[in-house]
Amino acid sequence: MLIIVSIINVASGCGPGRGAGRRRGVHKLTPLVFKQHVPNVSENTLGASGLTEGPITRDDPRFGDLIPNYNSDIIFKDEEGTGADRFMTQRCKEKLNTLAISVMNQWPGVKLRVTEGWDEEGHHAADSLHYEGRAVDVTTSDRDRSKYGMLAKLAVEAGFDWVYYESRAHIHCSVKSESSQAVKTGGCFPGGAKVRTKTGVKKSLSSLEIGDEIQVVDSETGDLKFSEVLLFLDKKPENVKHYLNIETKSGKKLQVTPSHLIVAIKNAGYQHDNNNLITERTGKNFETFFASEIEIGDALLTVGRDGDEKLTDEVVNVTNVRHEGVYAPLTVEGTIVVNDVVTSCYAVIKSHNLAHLVYGPLRLYHNFQLSFKRLWENTLKPKTIKGGIHWYANVLFTVAEYVLPSSMMYGS
Repeated sequence: MLIIVSIINVASGCGPGRGAGRRRGVHKLTPLVFKQHVPNVSENTLGASGLTEGPITRDDPRFGDLIPNYNSDIIFKDEEGTGADRFMTQRCKEKLNTLAISVMNQWPGVKLRVTEGWDEEGHHAADSLHYEGRAVDVTTSDRDRSKYGMLAKLAVEAGFDWVYYESRAHIHCSVKSESSQAVKTGGCFPGGAKVRTKTGVKKSLSSLEIGDEIQVVDSETGDLKFSEVLLFLDKKPENVKHYLNIETKSGKKLQVTPSHLIVAIKNAGYQHDNNNLITERTGKNFETFFASEIEIGDALLTVGRDGDEKLTDEVVNVTNVRHEGVYAPLTVEGTIVVNDVVTSCYAVIKSHNLAHLVYGPLRLYHNFQLSFKRLWENTLKPKTIKGGIHWYANVLFTVAEYVLPSSMMYGS
């Protein structure tokens, strides 16, 4: 129990709930300079606000995810007269409200002013996050341009994922999508994802049952084998979620949540030594990375068409997609081959080995249960888990927020 408490939270499916804020140290604020952006990467990269997910219109089901902001401390220009500028994602609203407080503290009597928010009229570039309610252009209410460099810095401090001193007239700020956070996300794969069973037949996760034996990779030897499904860390058949769609050179496609661990080589430079696969770091051998860290040019560990050969496959594209179903099966081995791509069963925590250790008690309980059933010749089939996040994973995730350092958590 001491081990569990000390290293807890390994993976609660793909992580329920919004993580607590991290405290920032007191430091001197340095204004941004014209045309500077923070971080120093492109807006639509995963290290900033991330990939676009497509424009949201008023008749789009996703419009329900946008929230109007009626904060009296913020002035909305509303040129269109439709109130569109007030609509934004929950994350964008939180950061904007924080910035509004910072502005009033920095310049008493001055308020934050939003000149552009959600765009439903097509006034921006095709990949603009304004179309998704994830971006705002801001100024101060007094329109004093000498303040804009500091305004940009305050936006960075408020937690916007990308801030750009874009023009002399405004500061551009944007955030990651709700689906790319370890928030509002349960589960790791969509229901249509396929796994290979011991009989050689491929089965969708939506039809997978506890007790089924599916293809995995041995964490110690790197060999392909079959392992029993113990339970579902998360299972929500009706949910429609955003997933990363990772495509390889051979045509394989894996849909997975950003906080899930995937077996890969970063900046591959193409080696084909597929042994010692699930190690934390063994030179250029395979390691586990968050799906959000996977980029074009990285190498994934995949399985051949017949299911009996491990291959190295180059990543050629990463996009966002929407799919129905949320499934996170846990195998005895702690690994799983989905759509012929090798992944961990775990998410949120950077270490596959740590995650596997914390779920040890569940595996021990499973082994005890099997022994008991054999002793009494019990032929009852294991029960299917109810929908939602498994209680064990939920407890581990909750405790971990108070135990583990932020550097071990997804989104830190």
